[in-house]
Amino acid sequence: MTVITTAERRDRLVAAAIESAGHDDFGSDSWHEGLDIYLESLAESARLNEIGVGVADDGIVGDLANRLRIEAWRAEHPEVAAQEVRRPIVIVGQPRTGTTILHDLMAQDPANRAPISWELERPVPAPRTETFWTDPRIDECQAGFDLVESFIPGFTAFHELGARLAQEDVRIFTSDFRSMQHSLQFEVPAYNRWLLHEADMAPAYRWHRRFLQHLQSEHHAERWLLKSPAHLWALPALLAEYPDAVVIQTHRDPLKVIASISALGASLREMTTDHFEVTRLAEQYGDDIPVGLDRALQARRDGLFGPGQVVDVRYQDIRHDLIGAVGRIYDEIGLELTAEAESRMRAFLAAHPGDQGGSLKRYSFSETGLDENVLRERVREYQEYFEVESEPLG
Repeated sequence: MTVITTAERRDRLVAAAIESAGHDDFGSDSWHEGLDIYLESLAESARLNEIGVGVADDGIVGDLANRLRIEAWRAEHPEVAAQEVRRPIVIVGQPRTGTTILHDLMAQDPANRAPISWELERPVPAPRTETFWTDPRIDECQAGFDLVESFIPGFTAFHELGARLAQEDVRIFTSDFRSMQHSLQFEVPAYNRWLLHEADMAPAYRWHRRFLQHLQSEHHAERWLLKSPAHLWALPALLAEYPDAVVIQTHRDPLKVIASISALGASLREMTTDHFEVTRLAEQYGDDIPVGLDRALQARRDGLFGPGQVVDVRYQDIRHDLIGAVGRIYDEIGLELTAEAESRMRAFLAAHPGDQGGSLKRYSFSETGLDENVLRERVREYQEYFEVESEPLG
């Protein structure tokens, strides 16, 4: 068996991306460091099966090709660089705390421009208003999501996918190889440590702005509506790039979050490796989640946000009265929730009842292998500061 080095694999994947895109200018080289660490970590720890190797390689080629195509489009359309990204609304918070349904609902407001799955997957040519919901790329993208459901039955009932649904902007960061999506999908501890504790996130947010400029260049709205738990770990970098951003932070018992995100990650990793153990995934998030909460708490103590720049929403409020929670958010950030927007939100909620679990395995906290008492003490300060109640763990 011929074993290729990490450098050889990188060169092969970069060449494939250039061939796919038909361009070779990546803009900046900020993606180099993350890609190299990611590939090394995949080789060291991921223990990928044949499907996993294909998924990882295809993802890398696709992310690099998208970057090349966006840079080429920008060079051909210099007016894109003049696009302004003003006062985006950014939903942050731990994973599995209601951020997705909140994002989906607020995306029903015509004034809010959420990134839609199909345009993040296939951003070039720039989406146009006239064909935004009929573009042939929508069906191409949906076919890919349908394939996920065929490989992981029940996944879309747990975490709904759809070409026309709003998507997390953590997807944008994958083209700069500074994305938590990589460390959810694969066991890459060295990459994850670098990403959370060493990586400079400023280049990722500069690329993020370029991506948004591209998407909005021919399809506008009053403001961007963004969402990713990953922003929680990088709030200073987020605010440095978008100082006028309005942040909505969701809150839930962190121990429930760890069990829930472990179940989501398990459904992805079990497809790509034959050596999966949920305890290793839970250990990762048992470390990572408290770090994100510490940084969010420190941001408040440092006065990172100006008056009215951050709104706190508890998971229980979302569960008990979702439309009411949205109305309070609009009030606090000084926006009008119009009758049309509310009607669209209610219609969406009726058509998308949310996480129904499907056939995917759920993990109780007891199955994570983590010490409840130790972890509860670790997040105590966060829970007390934000008045987050503990939930039954099971």
